[in-house]
Amino acid sequence: MPPDDREPRPLPQIRVRGRSFMALVLSPEPPLADWVAALDLQISKSAPFFAAKPVILDCGLLQADEHGLDALVPALLDRGIRLIEIEGADPDWPATAGWEWPEGYSGGRAIGAIEIPEEAPPPPPDPSRASLVIDEPVRSGQTVSFPDGDVVVLGSVASGAEVSAGGSVHVYGTLRGRAFAGVGGNNGGRILCRRLHAELIAIGGLYMTAEDLPADRIGQSVQVRLDGERLMLLPLD
Repeated sequence: MPPDDREPRPLPQIRVRGRSFMALVLSPEPPLADWVAALDLQISKSAPFFAAKPVILDCGLLQADEHGLDALVPALLDRGIRLIEIEGADPDWPATAGWEWPEGYSGGRAIGAIEIPEEAPPPPPDPSRASLVIDEPVRSGQTVSFPDGDVVVLGSVASGAEVSAGGSVHVYGTLRGRAFAGVGGNNGGRILCRRLHAELIAIGGLYMTAEDLPADRIGQSVQVRLDGERLMLLPLD
């Protein structure tokens, strides 16, 4: 066969992007029967709060011989709570021998207490609208998603809350939680807020965490937009 003189086809560039996730932390305290009863009451008030969310079980307040400890993890799993990590307990304890130990994660950055909402979540968006307007603050633990256009929050976005939009995210107050613009590949989406104290901002898959935010933009009125493969934070004032 004649030699193949064709030039080798260049291989595609491998792009690696980071992604940040928030996990809830449950810290049971004795007596465990009362704590589980209180959990059931909270679930009855806001059933969707734990749905599909990753949860870390922190047993730092419990002893190895705590009454009811053996039934703790089965009780959480029976309630649909998804455990990704167990801290503060030892698999060698007799009471934990029957637990299902997840292959989870360790470390992470604490973001403070999260308030579990008991009122109804914001109404579902109307797909015929170009934007979704939220007339009140987005509280800790709430998620607002509108893939068909912009999200406008007339108040603030609390720590532990999340707002995502297919277009842009506008926050007329303080942005302390997480904001995702351009969901679905719209690289023209932007994030605009009156005061920036965000846990995470992202546009089109590129993100910045609180540790990455420029010091001179924290607490300021900011516009975030995508410039090629990086996020630009520009002053609004």
